[in-house]
Amino acid sequence: MFTGIIQTVGRVRSVEQKAGDVELSIEAAQLGLENVSIGDSICVSGCCLTVTQKSESTFCADVSRETLAVTTIGAWQAGQRVNLEKALLAGQPLGGHYVTGHIDAVGKVVSIRSDARSHRIQFEVPAALSRYVARKGSICIDGTSLTVNEVEGSRFDVNLIPHTLAATISNDYRIGTLVNLEVDIIARYLERLIRLEPAPGASV
Repeated sequence: MFTGIIQTVGRVRSVEQKAGDVELSIEAAQLGLENVSIGDSICVSGCCLTVTQKSESTFCADVSRETLAVTTIGAWQAGQRVNLEKALLAGQPLGGHYVTGHIDAVGKVVSIRSDARSHRIQFEVPAALSRYVARKGSICIDGTSLTVNEVEGSRFDVNLIPHTLAATISNDYRIGTLVNLEVDIIARYLERLIRLEPAPGASV
């Protein structure tokens, strides 16, 4: 589990094809890998990946064909900047919202404009995902917890303040940039509960 509060920006060191899937090597010198163990989870631009190897400044992770199919990782190359967050520990502040690192879909930047000192960015999501995006609700974009300003059909926009632009990869966004999206987990569970029929004899 993660919070969507980015701890540092790293870089893809290498992308190695291995028997149909991929092994990533990520430079993460500022993340603090000294207390990370093999098997721990790290959120890499929104994707929960398992550490398989590590050094003082880098870690490796395997990426399955399923993950390659539903995220932007398949297009990553050496040098790509990525948002990084270590898994949430009990007792740590929850500064963003609950993030699982399980990507729901890939979205696309459709417009960017200045809004005072912020950037107002509009994204387009697959139509099937749009029902989970609510005005003033939370959404995770490339691992960053953000608040939705407005929703119009399959498009929504967010404001990125100067700190977010400086501390994440969001300043790299251009029109057409593809991003990893995870909707608020609460919306997912609410929909599931609403659709379930009550058990025999259960009160509703």
